Amino acid sequence: TDDEHFVDKHRDELIQRVSSVGPILDKLLKENVIKHELYAEISSKPTNQAKIRAIYDGPLRAARACKDIFYRILKDQEPFLIEDLEGN
Repeated sequence: TDDEHFVDKHRDELIQRVSSVGPILDKLLKENVIKHELYAEISSKPTNQAKIRAIYDGPLRAARACKDIFYRILKDQEPFLIEDLEGN
């Protein structure tokens, strides 16, 4: 639907292709989207895919505002990936 948020629409691609997970987690923590405990839990995941999946399963389920912040961070940290997905 037109209402579908960018990060929901491109969930699978983002899980597979986001590479700068550490800085993204740092910014989510700074923006209070996640707390220290969840930051540590997500950071301990073995792969980038598992970390992004954990972000989706946790804070992104909470509110659209969290998705907006995640999207803004992605645009900053992964500009070429976001440009590619926005072109599709």
